[in-house]
Amino acid sequence: MTSIDGTALDSLRAALRGPVVTPGDQDYDESRSLYNAMIDRRPAALAGCVDVADVRTTLAFAQDEGLELAVRGGGHSGPGLCLVEDGLTLDLSPMRWVRVDPGAGTAQVGGGSQLGDLDHATHAFGLGVPAGIMSTTGVGGLTLGGGHGYLTRAYGLTIDSLIAADVVLADGTFVTASETEHPDLFWALRGGGGNFGVVTSFTYRLHPVNTVGVGVTVWPVERTAEVLRWYRDFLPAAPDDLYGFFALLAVPPAPPFPEEIHGQKMCGVVWCYTGDPASGRMEETLSAVNDPAPPAFHFTSPMPYPALQTMFDGLIPKGLQWYWRGDFFDAISDAAIEVHAKYGRNLPTGLSTMHLYPVDGAAHRVAPDATPWAYRDATWSGVIAGIDPDPANADLIRQWCVDYWTELHPHSMGGAYVNFLGESEEPDRVRSTYRGTYDRLAAAKHTYDPDNFFRANQNIAPAAAA
Repeated sequence: MTSIDGTALDSLRAALRGPVVTPGDQDYDESRSLYNAMIDRRPAALAGCVDVADVRTTLAFAQDEGLELAVRGGGHSGPGLCLVEDGLTLDLSPMRWVRVDPGAGTAQVGGGSQLGDLDHATHAFGLGVPAGIMSTTGVGGLTLGGGHGYLTRAYGLTIDSLIAADVVLADGTFVTASETEHPDLFWALRGGGGNFGVVTSFTYRLHPVNTVGVGVTVWPVERTAEVLRWYRDFLPAAPDDLYGFFALLAVPPAPPFPEEIHGQKMCGVVWCYTGDPASGRMEETLSAVNDPAPPAFHFTSPMPYPALQTMFDGLIPKGLQWYWRGDFFDAISDAAIEVHAKYGRNLPTGLSTMHLYPVDGAAHRVAPDATPWAYRDATWSGVIAGIDPDPANADLIRQWCVDYWTELHPHSMGGAYVNFLGESEEPDRVRSTYRGTYDRLAAAKHTYDPDNFFRANQNIAPAAAA
């Protein structure tokens, strides 16, 4: 294992306001732990950065010592891209802060913040940002990959609400990227991942969101084919203020589900309604859930938006084994439905799942070249996730995920949400994910990171080296 000269480490510790953790430290294993416990990498050091000065110092140290660098925000990266074996992790997690300007309708967010931090701060003003479905997800990784969640049909992708970003480049230069400053960098950051620099803050345009209508509907897994045929027609035709992601799941042993269906394999939809929950329109629209087959359980309730965002936090906490893969879909074909039905019946563990997230509505009303998100014509962003607490089941969940994805992929659009790319995928997956925007991203990479210093990511090579 690579070790760093003690004198150099002493110098780094003296220069940073944040902590520096190395293999000999008592808190090393906790510091290197990630959301996905399947990842077990041992960096030479982890440098906690509390401000831009710490970030600049850490970047310079990595280059002086010849260390490969990874950047960690929330630590939710499925393939563990925020850790490099024998490298240096620049840890942004101390930079968790949010400043809301309710008059301007904006929020500036520290690069190490989680969605729960953002939701908490903006909810006090009846505002929010379309971002994710879990409060523990890192704001940085989600945004740089594009970002979708419960508010996407109403307000678009997360990047559609991004209006500025503060960035430290590989050479230590600090810049603000926006439509008017470094617009080529700003374009690249909105979906191009962590290829271009360390983003120390994001500024978002906020949208009205307060109490939302929440619903959960589940049917026996044997009804997957009928329900999916109904869902593929129903949701795209529904008003944009109704969102619902489709899932294959084993019913968790927790409220609001009744005990008699706990542990049973089901298919279902989690709903979010951003209109007036008191209007009755959500219940009226969702009366259609009886059309494919009688649900085993159907629940609706008004809920503060941050409460919805935390609904799955306890079910899938940090420290589980994860293996995932994804794809975009413009349609759910009959052949794809047969694949879903097959693997839904064969969920390998109680937490393993498949989700189809809607990325239509407002997200479709943005030009395909306005951001690197090249699949504005996709209707769903799908992810297959093998999940289990027991490391002994790692191979089981990995194989189920790979087999499921292999059969389903021919029915996809070819690319995937970059944050759903797994490890050990084909090299051309990154290019296929960006379609015609890839070459422009490579050109931006050449301008802002010509030596490919930021390569511990879903990497885009600089144009000159491509």
